[in-house]
Amino acid sequence: MAKKSWLARNKKKLETVKKYAVLRAEMKAKGDYAGLSSLPKNASPVRVVNRCLVSGRRHGFIRKYGVSRLSFREAALQGLIPGVTKASW
Repeated sequence: MAKKSWLARNKKKLETVKKYAVLRAEMKAKGDYAGLSSLPKNASPVRVVNRCLVSGRRHGFIRKYGVSRLSFREAALQGLIPGVTKASW
């Protein structure tokens, strides 16, 4: 499990991105790059990290399922993910 402070920090970044999304879009459409640089750094969507919903892990993240590779494997082996079976050949 990731530290709670990392999860809280990422959640705060996500809220900041949502808050400034409309304003950022308007400034980008106008080409007002000076105005964009005056916004908070965390208003940029690239600063939000994809994290596993189960463990909070950021590496090995599978976007389609929203979990890390480790959580995905555990859930797939338990049969919790429909349509996913262990490969055998």
